[in-house]
Amino acid sequence: MTGKLDLDPALVARARELARRAGRPVVDLARSHTTVSVERAVLRLAGVTGADPDGIPWVNRLVDAVVADVGLGHGVAAPVFDALAREGLTDVSLLAQKAAAGSVRFEVPSGRAATAARRAARRAVAAGVRVIDRRRVERERLVRRYGDPRQRPWIYLIVATGDIYEDIPQAQAAARAGADVIAVIRSTGQSLLDYVPEGATREGFAGTYATQENFRLMRAALDSSSRELGRYVRLTNYASGLCMPEMATLAGLERLDMMLNDSMYGILFRDINPIRTFVDQRFSRQVHARAGIIINTGEDNYLTTADAVDEAHTVTVSQLLNEFFAHEAGLADWQLGLGHAFEINPDVPESFRLELAHALLARELFPEAPLKWMPPTKHMTGDVFRGNLLDGFFNLVGTMTGQGILLVGMMTEAVVTPWLSDRDIALQNVRYVLGAAGGLHEDFVPAPGGFIQQRAHRVLGEAVELLERIGEQSLLTAIAEGTFGIMRRPADRGKGLDGVARHEADYYNPATEILEAVPAGAGAAVVSEGVARA
Repeated sequence: MTGKLDLDPALVARARELARRAGRPVVDLARSHTTVSVERAVLRLAGVTGADPDGIPWVNRLVDAVVADVGLGHGVAAPVFDALAREGLTDVSLLAQKAAAGSVRFEVPSGRAATAARRAARRAVAAGVRVIDRRRVERERLVRRYGDPRQRPWIYLIVATGDIYEDIPQAQAAARAGADVIAVIRSTGQSLLDYVPEGATREGFAGTYATQENFRLMRAALDSSSRELGRYVRLTNYASGLCMPEMATLAGLERLDMMLNDSMYGILFRDINPIRTFVDQRFSRQVHARAGIIINTGEDNYLTTADAVDEAHTVTVSQLLNEFFAHEAGLADWQLGLGHAFEINPDVPESFRLELAHALLARELFPEAPLKWMPPTKHMTGDVFRGNLLDGFFNLVGTMTGQGILLVGMMTEAVVTPWLSDRDIALQNVRYVLGAAGGLHEDFVPAPGGFIQQRAHRVLGEAVELLERIGEQSLLTAIAEGTFGIMRRPADRGKGLDGVARHEADYYNPATEILEAVPAGAGAAVVSEGVARA
């Protein structure tokens, strides 16, 4: 089956093989390194919670103390649980407090002490993984009880007041107005914090801080909305930046349903070190796979800095790479919310047909993935009437090409943080298009050999050429040379590099050991069994 675009199956297979070759060295790098955030995520699974009087999480204090004594390359699990036994303690959070006070010294255990420490660490981390397993089963039960939205794409709406207690009523109002997925955007700059704030927060700027307590509060509110509306309302947040593994872990523990998860966003737009974030991405995606969370990738961001026509093939390349990285980490196709966007300059001739070609190419390359289709932002001018029309065209492309997740565009984009009234008008736009043309993808077939097919073939061909060039050098070199989003990000620079270490010969990570024991793409039945045996 070649689909509506009559793509060459051999060329598609070639593209995937080239993506695998380009991605494999990065996976090997991730498998041989760790980061402070990976190790903090391990300890969070083992039960470390809370923060000191200055708001610094105890898990940061504990990892910092271990690193100061023995370095990072051994992993923190064995030194921590060895110290726990030597101190005669059972509470890892209490050990963290003692370490912060300087009253505990850490060492790398050997012999019987190492065996005992590893056994105790695995037992503690497995308890955290069992919580994630139970939350996944809980989600599946609620979806069966309340049902999924009747239509696709799912309607995805952002809430961002800065105050979790203001976000909640706005999110519930949005769900009543038709939103299927609520995304709580993070406070500006949180991706550059090398710790996760603690507790409920009310002081975010252009977004609300992502914390475990904020996750819990919003999930409980949307569960109430699910009961009220008779459909399961999903919750999204961000596993990106310097704390990807921890965010993924907290999302699994609190039953979030989607997470923005793509290292390239942090590399390109936050200048986070590429090695740091690729290591973090692999671990976080392993957690997402276990938790049954759908990831959203950030290819749409490239088109905010690069031209959406000239650089369309870089989006396709990134999607193919993200598919490889996701599968390698254990994610199934239904969890791959690969990103792309409606960002061509409206003044370009045939811009709508070009958007159709790009969106349909993504749909046919990844037929089982719930693609995340992003609205126009770059070319919004402040003319709200023109903006609403552009959003209508965006919504139309979404339904014509069978997208899975549609982020609601705002006519006030780039003017103000949207008011409730703005969201209501935007949702009216979506509801009209989906109601009037929700099944149009069944009828829409581009002309054989016509403009749309030719454009899609050209983009795929350019993507293959770029993947071949990347294979001749390396993905890290391509990123350093500004291939994606025109940002140049060398592998030996960027924020967070000092938090990376190569594995020592005795490196131990019980979380990775447990997560990799579940087959890639494991279904609900396997995970449900894992509740009992993790």
